[in-house]
Amino acid sequence: MPKTIFINLPVADVAKATAFYEALGFKMNPAFSNESASAMGWSDTIHIMLLDRAFYATFTDKQIIDAKTHSGALLCLSFDSKEAVDDIHSRAATAGGRETRAIEDKSFMYGGAFEDLDGHGWETVWMDAGASTDGATLAHDAA
Repeated sequence: MPKTIFINLPVADVAKATAFYEALGFKMNPAFSNESASAMGWSDTIHIMLLDRAFYATFTDKQIIDAKTHSGALLCLSFDSKEAVDDIHSRAATAGGRETRAIEDKSFMYGGAFEDLDGHGWETVWMDAGASTDGATLAHDAA
């Protein structure tokens, strides 16, 4: 099995969150979805689980943050082109998301940030990794 990441996000309304992510191009897997959780695939190895806040609470004894007022993680999606970055920002806005950082073009890197209906932040990036030989510079500029 390839290394896979499952990102679990607490959401106020599973159905509305599912519709938002479907509008971005994520695919819902009905075999692992119900009224309390929605399994959403981005690729063969990247998935998010949209979990009702009460259900999410069964996995942790910590207080669940309100992502609209607190940051708990910085998540980033990469794209194959600048046009794909523009497209996902447009889809996010149309589906009710909020742009939190306008798209910037730094020649070798292009991207911005938006948040979903529950305030979970998503960075976007297209990068020409061959344009820079300094990985530290790329990592810093991506943040």
